[in-house]
Amino acid sequence: MPNASSWSASSPLLLLWEDSSGTRIFLSLLYAVLAISGTLSNVMVIYLVFSFKKLQTTSNAFIVNGCAADLSVCALWMPQEAVLGLLPPNSSSLRSAEYRLLRGGLLGLGLTVSLASHLLVAFNRYVLITKLPSVYQALYQRRHTGCMIGLSWALALLPVPLLPGLWTLGSAQSDGSSRYTALLLALAVLGQTALLLHCYLGIVRRVRGSAKRLPSPAAPPPPRRAQRRLSSVSVLLLCCVFLLGTQPLVWVSLLGFFLRPAPPALQAASWLLLCSLSALNPLLYTWRSEEFRRAARSVLPRG
Repeated sequence: MPNASSWSASSPLLLLWEDSSGTRIFLSLLYAVLAISGTLSNVMVIYLVFSFKKLQTTSNAFIVNGCAADLSVCALWMPQEAVLGLLPPNSSSLRSAEYRLLRGGLLGLGLTVSLASHLLVAFNRYVLITKLPSVYQALYQRRHTGCMIGLSWALALLPVPLLPGLWTLGSAQSDGSSRYTALLLALAVLGQTALLLHCYLGIVRRVRGSAKRLPSPAAPPPPRRAQRRLSSVSVLLLCCVFLLGTQPLVWVSLLGFFLRPAPPALQAASWLLLCSLSALNPLLYTWRSEEFRRAARSVLPRG
């Protein structure tokens, strides 16, 4: 029977061979809840944006892009994990290298595009609030917006040719590949997080500075409507949830590369936190928007 390290390195399933049946059932139920709630919330946001013209903005285009990527995780990957967690550890489905590759591809594609969409939304709001309207309009033309969205998917598809080499069955090669893959993942998420925090902290400074000083006749008026939508409280909450979901995996990966591997349970928990963002993202970006709430009330049953 393979040990825990080879199992976690060769399969994206966040369960271990030695886990009890109760633990596996609990995690399977957790996956099922995240899959159902995440699928419904992501589909709802996509439907509202395509159905209501007021919601068809550039920022919401990036949010829809993230929701489409999150569906790859919530609607395609999580249900499989929920079912596979109920199977015996020696099931042939878990041993299939091709099937593990497919599941890993769905997870990697969805998470990569989702994280890129977080950054695209943050940068869009940063330019909207801190720059002149002419700069925003020149940068976010329809063609440029489509190129940004397409680039996020293209960057996510680049590692696909490397997946067969990363999913080898040899334990020594698998362990080495997984360590360097984890390091690259940690560095990529750290860089993305730094850029995202820079954008949102710049927004907070701009909003607070605009509230303290009187506008001069020569200065462009601050985007008051955007400021109301993105208050300091909502920015702080969004950043806290994002850091809570991404940073545990970053530091677990760095710990495993430079010092010693973290306990398997901690590795699984950090991956689970990152994957749970796919179910929470639609709420993070829409709960403060009156337009989204009004549109949702118009389509949901009353009472």
